[in-house]
Amino acid sequence: MVPRHRRIQSFCFAVILGSFLVPRTLAARQFTLEQVMSAPFPELLTVAPKGGAVAWVLNDRGVRNFYVSMPPYHEARKVTPYHQDDGQQIAEVTWTPDGNFLIYVRGGDFDMGRSYPNPRSLPQGVEQDIWIVSIDGGPPRRLAQGHSPAVSPGGGVMAYIFEGQIWTVRVDGKGEPQQLIHGLGKESSLSWSPDGGKLAYVSRRSGHSLIAVYNFSSKNIQYMDPSVDRDVEPAWSPDGSEIAFIRIPASSRAFAFGPRRAGFPWSIRVADARTGAGHQVWKADAGPGSVFRAMVAKHQLLWTRNGRLVFPWEKTGWVHLYSMPASGGQPLLLTPGNFMVEDVSPVSDGETILYNSNQNDIDRRHIWSVSATGGSPRELTTGAGIEWSPFFAADGDVALLRSNGRRPARAAILRNGKMTDLAPGLIPADFPINSLVRPRPVMITATDGLKTHGQIFLPPNDGQGKHPAVIFVHGGSRRQMLLGWHYMGYYNHAYALNQYLANHGDVVLSINYRSGIGYGLDFREPLNYGAAGASEFNDVLGAGLYLAARPDVDGSRIGIWGGSYGGYLTAMALSRASKLFCVGVDMHGVFDWNDVIRNFVPSYNPLAHPAEAHLAFESSPAASVSGWRSPVLVIQGDDDRNVPFSQSIKLVAALRKQHVPFEQLVLPDEIHDFLTFRAWLKAYRASARFLNHYLQPQQGQ
Repeated sequence: MVPRHRRIQSFCFAVILGSFLVPRTLAARQFTLEQVMSAPFPELLTVAPKGGAVAWVLNDRGVRNFYVSMPPYHEARKVTPYHQDDGQQIAEVTWTPDGNFLIYVRGGDFDMGRSYPNPRSLPQGVEQDIWIVSIDGGPPRRLAQGHSPAVSPGGGVMAYIFEGQIWTVRVDGKGEPQQLIHGLGKESSLSWSPDGGKLAYVSRRSGHSLIAVYNFSSKNIQYMDPSVDRDVEPAWSPDGSEIAFIRIPASSRAFAFGPRRAGFPWSIRVADARTGAGHQVWKADAGPGSVFRAMVAKHQLLWTRNGRLVFPWEKTGWVHLYSMPASGGQPLLLTPGNFMVEDVSPVSDGETILYNSNQNDIDRRHIWSVSATGGSPRELTTGAGIEWSPFFAADGDVALLRSNGRRPARAAILRNGKMTDLAPGLIPADFPINSLVRPRPVMITATDGLKTHGQIFLPPNDGQGKHPAVIFVHGGSRRQMLLGWHYMGYYNHAYALNQYLANHGDVVLSINYRSGIGYGLDFREPLNYGAAGASEFNDVLGAGLYLAARPDVDGSRIGIWGGSYGGYLTAMALSRASKLFCVGVDMHGVFDWNDVIRNFVPSYNPLAHPAEAHLAFESSPAASVSGWRSPVLVIQGDDDRNVPFSQSIKLVAALRKQHVPFEQLVLPDEIHDFLTFRAWLKAYRASARFLNHYLQPQQGQ
């Protein structure tokens, strides 16, 4: 493949000391990084099964605590006592059946499932523990060491996972934890039968997985219709007699970071919970939708009270909701149209489903509802906001999280078409809401002609000459940046830095390059992307040329920054097009695909498939590093479990050999998605300073 950058004309040089500077006339409106990153970020919103309490975790500059609001939903109160930015996450939240207690996991690796991260380098180490706390107050109580808590329907016993095996413990704290099953595989997806007499789970083996059911009365294990395939997502029938599950066909080969538009079709099966005998009730068609694509939900398969199965399917080229009788039949498309269903809540009343999508608003998210039996979906939220994590609360209210271009994410209640924030006083008084710019949608033409979406942040002194510019490249790559504060914590931080750069005089362009979500199957699975050809670099290059052609941009001062997959594309831009991109910040990015693929697919062997391995290398910054001239800041935590730290080591060695100006920021004991707020602040301070040093020398000193 001949890189297109060889035909690009020169737009900038590595160091610009004599460049034209935009007058700084709005200093009084400038804000600090600390101010724009100060708003607490809400996540893990959930509603109690009884009583209507709404709870969520609030990450306030690294300090994570539960907040609870009770009907009629007056201002929330904090119910946990944590007060340090210690990097210990809270996750896997569940309720006791009476709705009076929250059970949660604190600490551990919720992404890769490896050793417990200790980003504060605590000499005594850290644990992953399951805790319980009353929503009425009082200190949390430790139940056990482990994760994946599942409380029995009667509320007396909690099943959980410790070191890959299933354990149980009494919720009242009486007695010691007991190992329930000594299994061959690594167990997950615990699910109690409606009567509490059985426990279903997924047993992950080498190359395949099984659905198993443990019977507390007979103390035996029954496997559900076992096969060589990957069986996942067990869902009990309302009467507890059957289990539905998803079967994903086994493959002798696995390859990450390349297009997969079709494959052997996945299916839904139903098994007798007593005997394990099962049968297929539905199978995806060949072609689009044959590869299973998950929605954002606790469960991918919902068995409603009226006997229907609800599931996601990408048959039309978009992720949509379908339903059908559990006995089988033709699936009913519930959410038709050219848009993506993303965030789906449990079925609350046996029929109505809440979800969010980008229907009618491609670069935002809004809340909709639809009946599992069909009918026209109902739009519950509209406008310039972004809404996600919907749950039915008391009296038909909807609890959700929301944001917009200026106001950061927060918990809210939707009642009779009106939204009310549940904790408005938690946003700091000096948070610069009125100084933030509203990003505008733009369309970018890639160098191979593909049209892609982006959001542009114009500085408040727009129109006062030519500005330097910065491209932000998101990670993932299965992500979509939106016209406002993002629903993921990682990109909530990134949005803050983009706002800061714009506020200090940069034109900032955030691009939704191919292989991201939000625009359909073919866009998410483009030909020759990633390790199979790096076709998404055409989008980055097109974005740079777009900026260079704008009358408000100084084409000799265009920088680029991104993390993870965005770090990969930043390195691709600097190695293939240093004349266009004069400076960059590469946060925990990929340098050589052949190393990173093995981290996600241990069976990947470059020697066994030399043609694929050669293409993966040619699709990596390592292959084009000889063309790298622009200065770069390299940032990574050395306990990164997603992108091996060796990628930064190899990158720095190559930069030294090429005599490329670089700086490095290593964060000892931090993982990929930094767990402490101080790490984010340190990384972003360094990034802003480094970019401004080259783009705006008078500010970067």
